[in-house]
Amino acid sequence: MKSDAMLRSDIVAELNFDPAITMNATDIGVIVKDGVVTLSGHPSSHSQKHVIERAVQRVKGVKALAVEMSVRLPAGSERTDADIAKAAENALEWNVLVPDDAVHPMVEGGWITLSGGVEWAYQRQAAEVAVRHLLGVKGVTNLVEVKSRFTAVDVERKISDALKRQADREARHIQVLVDGAQVTLRGTVKSWAERRAAQGAAWSAPGVAKVVNNLLVEA
Repeated sequence: MKSDAMLRSDIVAELNFDPAITMNATDIGVIVKDGVVTLSGHPSSHSQKHVIERAVQRVKGVKALAVEMSVRLPAGSERTDADIAKAAENALEWNVLVPDDAVHPMVEGGWITLSGGVEWAYQRQAAEVAVRHLLGVKGVTNLVEVKSRFTAVDVERKISDALKRQADREARHIQVLVDGAQVTLRGTVKSWAERRAAQGAAWSAPGVAKVVNNLLVEA
């Protein structure tokens, strides 16, 4: 088991290694206590903030992540809410994974809120990705709903089958609970990557509108 000091060292190394992270790793605050990582600092964009979060989650030994970073746009990157809203509308319209007129953006203070309804979780995620990297965006709240068209039994079976295909070693340690369009995952996995794989399998099932991931990463 890694000590907190070793885990922090690995995280800093991963932040320095990822070419998508343009911030200097020394400008990113990294605190580790009992495997729980807290990040602080001021990324220059929402996209950069997202990349940093994903880099930390890739590091083996990370049990949980607390994000206290806030986006601080550099001079020249500011855009009016109207400009961002128009750019978001265009990005959604041009994305082939997002159904026409299904998702609607609203912008306030550089923060985009997405609303609407789609039939698949991947369409909901595609809408968020489409606007995440726009210039001037400080954050994204995804309120797009997934319309359920399947029974709980269908959803549970599809998730269980996907878990067996994608993470066979851990499938027997994961409990899948379905309540309407909400899926709750319980149990233990061996790494953050396996935890995310299980969550991805749950989101891939048709009709799933919400996934509550209560899986614990073993020490």
